Amino acid sequence: MSGTTLHGAPSPEVDGSPVAVVHVLRGEVDPGSHITHGRPDAPFTAPALDLDRLVWPRTDPGPAFHVPVAEIVDLLVETGEALKADRDGLLAEALDRMARVSPLPGEVLERAYAVLWRSFQRPALYAQIDHELGGADVLDGWREVRLPEGRIAATRAFPPRLVHIIAGNAPGVAAMSVVRGALTKGVNLLKLPSNDLFTATAILRTMASVAPGHPVVRSFSAVYWRGGDEAVESVLFRPQFFDKLVAWGGEATIRGALKYVGPGFELVSFDPKTSISLIGREAFASAAALEQAADSGAEDATFFNQQACVASRFQFVEGSEDEADRYAALLCERLGVARQFSAAGGPRVAAELREEIDVLRSLAPEYRVWGGYDGRGLVIRSPEPVDFHPDGKIVNVVPVAALSDAVAHAGVATQTVGVYPDARKAEVRDALACAGVQRVVSLGRAGGMAPGLSHDGFYPLQRLMRWVNDE
Repeated sequence: MSGTTLHGAPSPEVDGSPVAVVHVLRGEVDPGSHITHGRPDAPFTAPALDLDRLVWPRTDPGPAFHVPVAEIVDLLVETGEALKADRDGLLAEALDRMARVSPLPGEVLERAYAVLWRSFQRPALYAQIDHELGGADVLDGWREVRLPEGRIAATRAFPPRLVHIIAGNAPGVAAMSVVRGALTKGVNLLKLPSNDLFTATAILRTMASVAPGHPVVRSFSAVYWRGGDEAVESVLFRPQFFDKLVAWGGEATIRGALKYVGPGFELVSFDPKTSISLIGREAFASAAALEQAADSGAEDATFFNQQACVASRFQFVEGSEDEADRYAALLCERLGVARQFSAAGGPRVAAELREEIDVLRSLAPEYRVWGGYDGRGLVIRSPEPVDFHPDGKIVNVVPVAALSDAVAHAGVATQTVGVYPDARKAEVRDALACAGVQRVVSLGRAGGMAPGLSHDGFYPLQRLMRWVNDE
């Protein structure tokens, strides 16, 4: 790959020019000349790619391969404290620029940035190491294991070489990717998503300010290229450079990544998912119970303004049509409440969805619709789930005779199922798991994922490592 550089037309250096994206190469800001990317109505610039600098030779260990886990955890904790204080203003700069590319409201981004540091807390880091890998010993050296017939062997979680295609629907994805990449001790190339061009590099620059030149700092690069660009991906996505492709995103992203998978180059996929809610008849025991259920259902439905996979879009209510209507009306009111990770308002409902919903309005009483198209929330009650994808704070409420009946509407693309009340989870969780669901939670607790638990049906740290045996 010697001398491989991708160039484009230089962007103008004048007031009002496209927003500038920072690239980080092995822990340092890339000072290279910028080229223009993006749509004509939303351009941005980024340094031209030098593909040679984005890979690490396999003949050499990565910078952090032999750094003790305890030292890496200390660095991540210090990075978290630096993010919390933002003394260098790197997060403030990223937040200001994010408004140009993110579909999320500024107030939601601001609150999300204010808690990024939580991903770097010591208990959360050790929860991942202990629960996903069984302890730090297998990262720092060889764990002795006893085999049948008295044989002794050793195994090690060896540092991998990872390229990450991260999602931009929530800033926490960037933080999660940096933390996981650092804990593996491996080398990491992060592809910046077009709807979050700034969070990952702000985190990496903050880490570099805490410990300039540290081996973990030098193990990270973060750059932008257009997703699916074969001139870049056909060169980088090869086993001589990387062990695994860690891909987040929609179906097009995952299918695009699959064509590069082969011997020695594995895909670790956080697939596109949707989430649902199950509301038991206990919600109608009192006015207070119904208010609690509706508020919790709205909490789950509006997480990151319904942009996240964990956000509920279909809610199944155990009860009559009239009871489902009572729940739907109250749910619609609660959708318009500002929360930590959602705004009171959102983008207006897209024209194609408005046309679908207008048809349903005309089919009353079989269908009923609450709310308008102004982005403050809309609820559709229907006898069966609608055949379009509710988006932009739209929820489809469906009455069912029993919660077990709702299991038929879950599948392998269903990530999270929120259940009300808590006591009803036990009766449906096995059937939901059999259907393909990866996560069952108390209604209202869909947002965020506890560190150390499985994610999309597997333990990420365990999947990211290269497991080697000495037999």
